[in-house]
Amino acid sequence: MKFDLPLIPGTLVKRYKRFLTDVELAGGEVVVAHCANSGSMLSVNEPGARVWLSPAKDPNRKLKYTWELIKIGEAMVGINTQHPNRLVAEAIETGRVPELAGYARLRREVKYGKNSRIDILLEDESKPRCYVEVKNTTLRRDLSPGAPAEFPDAVTERGAKHLVELADMVREGHRAVMFYLVQRDDADAFTVAADIDPTYAKGLSAAIKAGVEVLAYTCRISPKEIVVTDPVAVRL
Repeated sequence: MKFDLPLIPGTLVKRYKRFLTDVELAGGEVVVAHCANSGSMLSVNEPGARVWLSPAKDPNRKLKYTWELIKIGEAMVGINTQHPNRLVAEAIETGRVPELAGYARLRREVKYGKNSRIDILLEDESKPRCYVEVKNTTLRRDLSPGAPAEFPDAVTERGAKHLVELADMVREGHRAVMFYLVQRDDADAFTVAADIDPTYAKGLSAAIKAGVEVLAYTCRISPKEIVVTDPVAVRL
């Protein structure tokens, strides 16, 4: 996924009210940017860190910038949760996720379950449907070599609901995949932050026992593009 317009570098001042961010630009001007991330952003919300903003394409939009990237230590991290579904869909369509290859059609945001929408639905006449739920993963509390990225960064009742619905799809004879997109380039493993949300951790364990598959992939991130690259070890 290439960014449509060149990103604008700045320095993070603070994030507040969940969806607002103050960023100081190179010339000293402080602007308010939209933060497209409803999580706690634990470990990727450090004042003084270098960040990148995308300019709004709509001249009438109230907030003229959207926060896209942050640099934590030497790691680049993508914090915009509006991108993961597109990123994973592109990766599947270009053959970079061999576990999800071989389907004739890919559709996004398809209604299923109990008033929900699946992020990606893969279909082929020769095999069962494959329901793919995508979760953006940015949390990494331990920056030592080999330490995993983690999900979730806050309690997520909605995420727990998705696990139940994926398990239901398996029971109906379909395939279901929980896909954790690690939107940072310094992690080679993934785990669940059970201390943050023990209910979600138990739900994932139950889903796996029901037949839900778990995949985790990392990304190559720069101010020009974000590309899904390699699978990482899943440690549960």
